[in-house]
Amino acid sequence: MNHLLKDHIETISPLSDEEFAYILSHFVFKKIKKHAFLVQEGDPVKYEYFVLKGCLKAYVADNATGKEFIFQFAAEDWWITDREAFFKRSTATVNIDCLEDCEVLALTLENREKLGVEMWKYEHFLSVKAYWGYISLQKRLQMMIMGSAKDRYENFIAQYPNLFNRIPKSFIASYLGVSRETLSRLYKS
Repeated sequence: MNHLLKDHIETISPLSDEEFAYILSHFVFKKIKKHAFLVQEGDPVKYEYFVLKGCLKAYVADNATGKEFIFQFAAEDWWITDREAFFKRSTATVNIDCLEDCEVLALTLENREKLGVEMWKYEHFLSVKAYWGYISLQKRLQMMIMGSAKDRYENFIAQYPNLFNRIPKSFIASYLGVSRETLSRLYKS
């Protein structure tokens, strides 16, 4: 059985077709149109999402200025949610919307915990993904604190070469913490 989620989990924990079918039975398939919200500030966050198709952005908005501060993109084979709201069962403090038409698999916290208790392989997968996520976050913070605009840009291109042409440059500029004009200078040089 070929499936993007199965391939994703198997980078860490090999699964039989039966084990994967059981895991998949805990997810809900959702289609979301371009520009629609997956998560909206102030709403309860019931799911974490695995992206099958499309690209999304997670951001906080400054209501006074109307500026968006993008802190995550998610494309195929990535996970996204408002983690704090999801795990604390509270309302979202971020927005997540679709940059393209998207297809996602949604998993509730209850089903996530159930799978973790019932299947060591899934719990191991979650644990390793969490380590990798923390390492990635640490590297991103170090780059934002100590890296120049050029360093951040080059790191983004090296880390996500397939995203550069899929995402509007103004969104990439927001993610990198630079102006659109600075980004233009960087990719022309």
